[in-house]
Amino acid sequence: MKRYLFLIFLALSVIGSEAIAQGILSGTVQDGQGQPLGFVNVAVLKATDEAVVTGTIADMEGGFQIVTPAAGKYKLKLSMVGYTSTETAPFEVTGSDFSKDFGAITLKEDAQLLREVTVQAMRPTVVTHADKTVVNVEGTAMAAGATAFEVLTKSPGVWVDQDGNIQLNGKAGVQIMIDGRRAYLSGKELQNLLQSMSSDNIKDLEIVTNPSAKYEAEGASGIININLKKNTTGGMNGSVYAGYQYCELHGYTAGTDLNYKQGKWSSFVNLDLAERTNYRTNDMQRIYLEKQGLTLNQNVVEKGTRFIPALRLGADYTLNSKQSVGFLANASFYNTEDRVNTNAYLRDSQPENDLYIKADNHSKTDYGNTTLNLHYLGKLDSLGTSLSADLDYVRLTSEDESRFLNKYDSLGNNSPVLTDLLTSENPSNYDIYAARADFAKPLGKGRKLELGAKASRVVSDNELRFYQTADGKNVLDSSRSNHFIYKENIYAAYANYSASLGEKWNLQGGLRAEQTFTNGKSVTLNERTKKSYLDLFPSLFLQQNVSENYQISYNYSRRISRPRYSALNPFVFYLDPYSVVLGNPDLKPQYTHSFSVTQTLQQRYNLVLDYAVTKDFIVEVPAKTSSDEVTLFQQQNVDDMQSASATLVAPMRVSAKWEMNNSATLLYQNFAQRRGDQVLENKQVTFMAQSNHNVQLPASVRLEVNAGYRGPMAYGLYELHGNWWVDAGLKRSFLNDKLDLSLNVTDIFRSKMLEGVTQVEGYAISAEQYQGTQSFRFNLRYRFNKGEKVNMKKRNVNLDEVNRAGGN
Repeated sequence: MKRYLFLIFLALSVIGSEAIAQGILSGTVQDGQGQPLGFVNVAVLKATDEAVVTGTIADMEGGFQIVTPAAGKYKLKLSMVGYTSTETAPFEVTGSDFSKDFGAITLKEDAQLLREVTVQAMRPTVVTHADKTVVNVEGTAMAAGATAFEVLTKSPGVWVDQDGNIQLNGKAGVQIMIDGRRAYLSGKELQNLLQSMSSDNIKDLEIVTNPSAKYEAEGASGIININLKKNTTGGMNGSVYAGYQYCELHGYTAGTDLNYKQGKWSSFVNLDLAERTNYRTNDMQRIYLEKQGLTLNQNVVEKGTRFIPALRLGADYTLNSKQSVGFLANASFYNTEDRVNTNAYLRDSQPENDLYIKADNHSKTDYGNTTLNLHYLGKLDSLGTSLSADLDYVRLTSEDESRFLNKYDSLGNNSPVLTDLLTSENPSNYDIYAARADFAKPLGKGRKLELGAKASRVVSDNELRFYQTADGKNVLDSSRSNHFIYKENIYAAYANYSASLGEKWNLQGGLRAEQTFTNGKSVTLNERTKKSYLDLFPSLFLQQNVSENYQISYNYSRRISRPRYSALNPFVFYLDPYSVVLGNPDLKPQYTHSFSVTQTLQQRYNLVLDYAVTKDFIVEVPAKTSSDEVTLFQQQNVDDMQSASATLVAPMRVSAKWEMNNSATLLYQNFAQRRGDQVLENKQVTFMAQSNHNVQLPASVRLEVNAGYRGPMAYGLYELHGNWWVDAGLKRSFLNDKLDLSLNVTDIFRSKMLEGVTQVEGYAISAEQYQGTQSFRFNLRYRFNKGEKVNMKKRNVNLDEVNRAGGN
């Protein structure tokens, strides 16, 4: 039945669009060096009196599309500060189905203006579109010396929960893509990957809250695509950089990137070496409601360092004017050493029973991430028909060794101090294979059809060996040890269709089908969990052009978030004598229906109204164990989650030298979980806001300030308190803009604390956690080139759109 509905949907889309298609005026804008030029004003003028009829602003790639006006004679006028305005030859529109591709239109720099004044371009750091938000990273002071993870946390609407999971507009389930390809990670593994990536190599971020069917259905709250820098100039060019960071601990970063483009070959190599720091404090209190007076107070201090070498290289070869092939390879490794010291006091109503516990936990991890991609891109005709194909292989390895030393000291009597030594080994590896193909064909008159298919396979092998020390010997604890093998196959296909419905309406509709097979096996317990499910994921995007300065977009999509691989492992992870984490092989995927309405005013301001319903929402839930003092933390399916939000994005140019980007979200969330005959409910209305300022100061100094606030919010069964932060950075260029110096301070007032409370199953838990967000950074970058002149003022160029990053 689902298959027939899919075919009927496609047939109706194609038949209906034949009668209501509308013509399009399209083209691209480039500078004198042939580089894409974004944010150019493109106006349609009457050829007779040059009256403005309609127009648009070119996107970051320099591309533009304008719905064809009524019959008559017109011409295009393109203009931008620092460039000479250009007009096309007059052309005649013969009807509503008239379309014209103007090809590449060149704007030349205004030589007279450049001689008289120095043009300091205040490039917007946040650019909003009807279907996505683009955050420019390249060249900003706040990004210098930071990691990709830190840059993400400063983006509009992005927030990180207590487990390191990335949320978007208050909703979990964000999927992260890198350079148009899936990262295959989430949770802690994704955080580790992003913390090993230097933001010096990032061009921009694309935030898509309602992806089309072309994207994988994974990701309940949307997609964030990390576009890395791409060489677009001939000859050889590159840069070297180095920096220092202090965040309670000392760290550094250094690296180089080298690009070479000659003839049909274009290649690059990036090398980054860094020692990143990890600092965290956590004050937690547990009140045992069923035992009067029994409390556990814990003070945790975690310090660690990570040595991270990372290598990224690739090459593209142009077979002919219409076809190219290439490869990408990434290898990153890190060695970590973390020490967690915990001072805990277990007290009850009788002081003689009070107990002091000092825990000294030490862990070492060797982690490796190697990826290989082969890709093909072909333009099948002059109308824009294209075919692309990718093959991916990812190998993830981890060797984790931990040592837990606990000392128990009775505060109520003279009992001797007891010592308990535990150790664990946790080797794991993942092999990931994927293949995909995407086909796109313009059908004329503003219509386009996209088809694609994908297959992926994941094999994970995780083992946890837990030991207790007795008489100086390690004895295997079989109750806490396990060996788990997990396999997952996903087969997907999609169809996406877009068309213009007259002068006022544009339609995009699609359907994606994904068949999932999973097989989890506990070798230790000889237990197996198999699942198989087929799902359809429709998406609909309808845009209404009310006027030249006012558009409304209506969106609907259904999406899925599968459990992380590590959450499915039936392991018992030891944290301390009173805290354990248990895997859950019975976790189900969560499904989200998302509806949104986006209003765009003057092609700058966006107001997004969003409503989402999630079934079987996955969240961490604390629970009791057979020992009253020990708390078990486990990922579980909450019955449902509802959220409604209103987000306003308002970029403002205060002056020629002061650019502001503001965003604010009003969010309502309601979580519910049934336990027996009781329904646990957690709901909250919260407010979030961010303001980014870019100011050009005297002496060519650039100031950047980022300020944010997040009010109290609900997250699963936790109630999180509000917090706020202010970051600032300065940047100055020397030696004809070849040398950049950046200074920045994050979380200036040390106010970005994570505080929360919950009450469930006889526990009342409160925690105040600081994650080392206050830091000082100093960075230098020197650029060099040999061969063709590098245009340092070129605009950002987006890479291809991307698909899902899987869950771990």
